[in-house]
Amino acid sequence: MRVVLLLIRVLAIATVTFSIGLCNGIPGWPPLCKKSERQALLMFKQDLEDPANRLSSWVAEKGSDCCSWTGVVCDHITGHIHELHLNSSYSDWHSNSFFSGKINSSLLSLKHLTYLDLSNNEFITQIPSFFGSMTSLTHLNLGNSAFGGVIPHKLGNLSSLRYLNISNIYGPSLKVDNLQWISGLSLLKHLDLSSVDLSKASDWLQVTNMLPSLVELDMSGCGVDQIAPLPTTNFTSLVVLDLSFNNFNSLMMRWVFSLKNLVSLHLSGCGFQGPIPSISHNITSLREMDLSNNSISLDPIPKWLFNQKFLKLNLEANQLTGQLPSSIQNMTGLTALNLKGNEFNSTIPEWLYSLNNLESLLLSHNALRGEISSSIGNLKSLRHFDLSGNSISGPIPMSLGNLSSLVELDISGNQFNGTFIEVIGKLKMLTDLDISYNSFEGVVSEVSFSNLAKLKHFIAKGNSFTLKTSRDWLPPFQLESLRLDSWHLGPEWPMWLQTQMQLTDLSLSGTGISSTIPTWFWNLTFQVQYLNLSHNQLHGEIQNIIAFPDSVVDLGSNQFTGALPIVPTTLFWLDLSNSSFSGSVLHFFCGRRDEPYLLSILHLGNNLLTGKVPDCWMNWPSLGFLNLENNHLTGNVPMSMGYLHKLQSLHLRNNHLYGELPPSLQNCTRLSTIDLSENGFFGSIPIWIGKSLSGLHVLNLRSNKFEGDIPNEVCYLKSLQILDLAHNKLSGMIPRCFHNLSALANFSESFYASSFWGIDEEMVSENAILVTKGIEMEYTKILGFVKGMDLSCNFMYGEIPEELTGLLALQSLNLSNNRFTARIPSKIGNMARLESLDFSMNQLDGEIPPSMTNLTFLSHLNLSYNNLTGRIPESTQLQSLDQSSFVGNKLCGAPLSKNCSSNGVIPPPTVEKDGRGGYRLLEDEWFYVSLGVGFFTGFWIVLGSLLVNMPWSILLSQLLNRIVLKMYHVIVEYV
Repeated sequence: MRVVLLLIRVLAIATVTFSIGLCNGIPGWPPLCKKSERQALLMFKQDLEDPANRLSSWVAEKGSDCCSWTGVVCDHITGHIHELHLNSSYSDWHSNSFFSGKINSSLLSLKHLTYLDLSNNEFITQIPSFFGSMTSLTHLNLGNSAFGGVIPHKLGNLSSLRYLNISNIYGPSLKVDNLQWISGLSLLKHLDLSSVDLSKASDWLQVTNMLPSLVELDMSGCGVDQIAPLPTTNFTSLVVLDLSFNNFNSLMMRWVFSLKNLVSLHLSGCGFQGPIPSISHNITSLREMDLSNNSISLDPIPKWLFNQKFLKLNLEANQLTGQLPSSIQNMTGLTALNLKGNEFNSTIPEWLYSLNNLESLLLSHNALRGEISSSIGNLKSLRHFDLSGNSISGPIPMSLGNLSSLVELDISGNQFNGTFIEVIGKLKMLTDLDISYNSFEGVVSEVSFSNLAKLKHFIAKGNSFTLKTSRDWLPPFQLESLRLDSWHLGPEWPMWLQTQMQLTDLSLSGTGISSTIPTWFWNLTFQVQYLNLSHNQLHGEIQNIIAFPDSVVDLGSNQFTGALPIVPTTLFWLDLSNSSFSGSVLHFFCGRRDEPYLLSILHLGNNLLTGKVPDCWMNWPSLGFLNLENNHLTGNVPMSMGYLHKLQSLHLRNNHLYGELPPSLQNCTRLSTIDLSENGFFGSIPIWIGKSLSGLHVLNLRSNKFEGDIPNEVCYLKSLQILDLAHNKLSGMIPRCFHNLSALANFSESFYASSFWGIDEEMVSENAILVTKGIEMEYTKILGFVKGMDLSCNFMYGEIPEELTGLLALQSLNLSNNRFTARIPSKIGNMARLESLDFSMNQLDGEIPPSMTNLTFLSHLNLSYNNLTGRIPESTQLQSLDQSSFVGNKLCGAPLSKNCSSNGVIPPPTVEKDGRGGYRLLEDEWFYVSLGVGFFTGFWIVLGSLLVNMPWSILLSQLLNRIVLKMYHVIVEYV
């Protein structure tokens, strides 16, 4: 018996040892990995681009077991490769570690491969047709790997497939000509074709209806626009259906609601209209229904929805108006209700607080008003509550503190008042809190936060709170996001911040801090991706800025002094504007030549910086926005600035720069804004501006020394909205092709500069300065809608071309202080959007065109000091202007005090009869006659006595010239 037991033990040990040998490979045992399959993987790797060397374990060394390689899974008994996991993640994309290159057909040697995942890579090629020969596959995931072209029909040969994902959210166009090849995949349970172009596959519904095993179907964003009727619904096993973001523009189809096993339904952004269909049978399995971004009507809500338990209903952005439909209160099984982005304009009804199964209530961005009822405390299950972007007012009821399950609360952008902090302290489960942009006020102490140990995100900017804590306060939380802009935190630096070791988002703009930045603070910024300390009174010098890669650092509008700090090359956004940084910029820009800077947005304007513009721009290849305005920089614009191929906005205004513009700037073809005003640039305006910089929206060369004609190539700038060439030495005529500036001619064409960078609209630094209505105005948030042209104070001549009146969208036009002649264009009234018009100090003649009465938006007009004649046309707009708009001409009629005769001309001097039947001039006229006689007599008496003394005669003539000029101006003013 003992021998038998011993034999059994020996066999057991041998079996286990053999199994381990199969799994791991040991000397003396055959290798687990098949040689042919190992060789196939090595060939596959050769064509693959792997910048992060993720496949470093794939080596050809003898004894290397491919079953232990990254991403490879083998059968533990046979040793054949069963699975390849070569997908990439978000972190891989963030670090450029995704796979690309070619897919080698050596994969065909993996005869036993059942699972292939190549998703989230960047192959940018067609899907290999040989995939259709890998008939052992049950799982094929090619989703979001930038495949393009037509999906090969041979994939229909994979009759064993259970899972197929060919989604294409980010890549080039991936399309099909029909979907018949899918009909052979009878075992398919999961099909994802999201963002694949199915516009030619009119049979999409009939084909997918033939897949009886289908459990999940995702065809979102596929460009299909027709839904054929379904006589019979075959895919009754369907659990998840997503047809979002197709353009059906119809009533909702009834067959969808005949799918009794349906759990999740996504029909967002399909253009559906009308009511939710009523059905005769009950659906009890539905747990999620997304009908957002349509035009769905809730009148009436079908009764079958009242029976749904644990339903999440999304009706966001459906243009719903008026009061919240009262029938919603019958949907007692609702666990989530999303009504965001509609137009409800009522108070919050009392019945809403009776839906005590709600875990998520999202009502943001409507026009809801009134106050929150104390009944809010009945929603004991509520975890997510969003009221942001409404007009709710009054204090927060104390009963809100009863929502012990609340995790996220957003009431930002309303009109709440009071303190509210007492209520916050009761919400112990709270992780996300946003109370920004309300009218809260009062003192907040550390006691208010004593129970908020789970708080991660605290956004409270735009209120008037005052935070008072002890210097040694230890907050109970570890925040990731903190935004307290406009709070009263100063003047001392908040020392408790040094305890917050998990911060990735910190904004303390405008909080009254007036100290230096402590050294320990920079130790926190290793992981901070968004740092905003702007609009304080921070002072002192900054030696180094330490920041997380790709982060935003805004220290603008403070009182920093000294040289510019050293910054990391991986920074994305840096704002050091509106301070007192001084010294040369050379070290900042050219101090490190060993690696390129990744900075995209740099604002150093409004400082005291000196020295020449650096000549090392080849180290800044990512720069898209550069602002150096209002400093003391000198010298030329260097040629190396042409290396800034991504540059979209260049601000060098108000420095001491000079020279001609370097031709290398034409390489910056993405430029949208150029502001070189208030400098000493000279030469002609380069013709390459029009040829190479076709995307320009703003061109400001004001107050320089440019000369010559305006080149006709400027007319190529179809997107130009602001053109300022004033105060230069330009000559020649206005190009007649200006009517080709289509952005100034068309009302619809405009660029939206304030979302230019797409991060945070409060931080966007894009701006432009335009002199309009006689005032210098700076435009930022509405810059995209401003359209103006200023050619004033030059030496331009000729007539104002009639073609200029084709700029129908122009709001401001200034041609003053030039030498323009002839008449004002008769069609000037076509420019109906004009708000400011200045033709003063020219030599224009003729009458004011009657069409000028059409300029109903005109609030500033200056036609003074020309040779205009006749009556001022009558309109409410023109007669409401000041007399100074018309002086220095021969005009009559209101608003001038000079009346016109019946034929519209200035009447002759007034005379009256004397007592003997004769006529005499008025006393004013006799005054000027006697003045002239006296001057004539005195002039010759003095002149005769000085003729013999030439030096005195020269001095006298100079004096008389000055007197005559002064008298001329006085007389012109009087007349």
